[in-house]
Amino acid sequence: MALVYISIGSNLDKERHVPAAIRDLLQQFPGSRVSPIFESEAVNYSGDNYLNLVVECPTSLAIPELQHYLKQLERRHGRQPDDQRYAPRTLDLDLLLFDDVVQSVIPILPRPEITTNAFVLWPLALLAPQLMHPELQVSMQSLWQAFDKSTQVLQLAPLQWSAEYNH
Repeated sequence: MALVYISIGSNLDKERHVPAAIRDLLQQFPGSRVSPIFESEAVNYSGDNYLNLVVECPTSLAIPELQHYLKQLERRHGRQPDDQRYAPRTLDLDLLLFDDVVQSVIPILPRPEITTNAFVLWPLALLAPQLMHPELQVSMQSLWQAFDKSTQVLQLAPLQWSAEYNH
């Protein structure tokens, strides 16, 4: 059983898509854990703010099977395969870590955004502070402490995951 970390992001109808994505992941991967939800500005384009979080999931799926599942989940929530890279999203699911796998083929693991985007690193550091970055051999908590927080605006979102969304 592998332990994986998946980031969730949405800025289109986000109050609906984020809880639905969490529910779908918890149903598919029992025993998963959910970070706090954060609100952040759009990166590399101007648009509505995003909701972002990270989910820790135990899985027996291999990387290609997991990637396929995540892409199918995005499509069920309205994302199109030909969507532009820096554009509004109903749902964006990115595999951040797959155990200690390091690979330079797609999906690149660990995902580079872990160390460059506060909306990935902060929820990951809260969810798994002692988790070691497989390349840098530094804990997520230490990476967050060293992160230049003046470069990106990030705050806890008014919407937080709770059991009431699980129905």
